[in-house]
Amino acid sequence: MSSERFLQLNEVAELLNISASQTYALVRSGDLPAIKVGGRGQWRVERKELEDYIHRMYSKTRDFVETQPLVKSRD
Repeated sequence: MSSERFLQLNEVAELLNISASQTYALVRSGDLPAIKVGGRGQWRVERKELEDYIHRMYSKTRDFVETQPLVKSRD
């Protein structure tokens, strides 16, 4: 993986271990900010935006875990 400023959607998908279509959905929904560049309108995600997204998801997951405790079964 290169250290370029911008990543292609397939590179983002690989880093997050999700499909390209899931990555595209994150971009189209606005959850993962991206830009369209070039004459063919290729999507690019800035590395900083990807890192920010990952941090937001950690925070969101922490909140979920705190508000939705695991229920233990009774034996």
